Amino acid sequence: MKKAGIALTLAASLLLTACGSTKESATSETAGSSSSSAEAEKVIIGTGSDFINICFYDEDGNLTGYDIELLKEIDNRLEEYEFDFQTMDFSNLLLSLESKKIDIIAHNMAKNPEREEKFLFNKQPYNAMPTHVVVHEGNTEVQSIDDLEGKKVGLQPTSNASLFVEKYFKEHNMNTESVYVSSTQDYLNQLKTGRIDAIFLFPFAVDIFNRESDAELKVVGEPLMFTDIHFMFNKEDQKLSDAVDGALEELIEDGTVKELSTKWLGADYSVELNK
Repeated sequence: MKKAGIALTLAASLLLTACGSTKESATSETAGSSSSSAEAEKVIIGTGSDFINICFYDEDGNLTGYDIELLKEIDNRLEEYEFDFQTMDFSNLLLSLESKKIDIIAHNMAKNPEREEKFLFNKQPYNAMPTHVVVHEGNTEVQSIDDLEGKKVGLQPTSNASLFVEKYFKEHNMNTESVYVSSTQDYLNQLKTGRIDAIFLFPFAVDIFNRESDAELKVVGEPLMFTDIHFMFNKEDQKLSDAVDGALEELIEDGTVKELSTKWLGADYSVELNK
């Protein structure tokens, strides 16, 4: 896949905060667990394969990224379980969990009412993604969300960012025009050509788009919101969810989550986790 294509695929995912890959693989990979005993219960992790920095294949063909490396660390602390990774298209993850073909979804998943009704989220978030105002690199007028008075902003329909932003504009009586754009290519092009003045993204996504597709983006202002990211389980798998939570809390306390967040996401977002 060409780099620009990967970047735009990632954009479509990130803007909805529950992100997915665009290709399916039958590949499975066993985590480097200390629990190789036949008595260990196998846990199938459903994940993606081209979500850059989160779950993807590197140049050597290894499945890696923040979610993958964190789960390997969790597996090392849970002797009673043995994790096995299966990559698939994002559209198949929820169906695979519901049909019990997999036991956990790891793909930068945020809560929403529909998902919470059908599935179980672990209590301890493992990531807290910050959403910022993002402008063209040549824009010097907009330094924060309050500078968007009288401006046009691009929003993705139903995204967490769009709900937050529209509420903010209404509460602050701001005369800001919202332009809803479903095409990621159009979304980025409108900002680059000045048809809209700002969009809303995660900083690590901005870095990827600038590097891979010359998007000419710039982050401004303080974070508008943090979206807690969790693993997803079937409703009856409370025991497994609790075990993952216990390991996660250890990894947060000993600095492993901080180290992985800094490596893969460019900053330590563990300080924002609600424990």
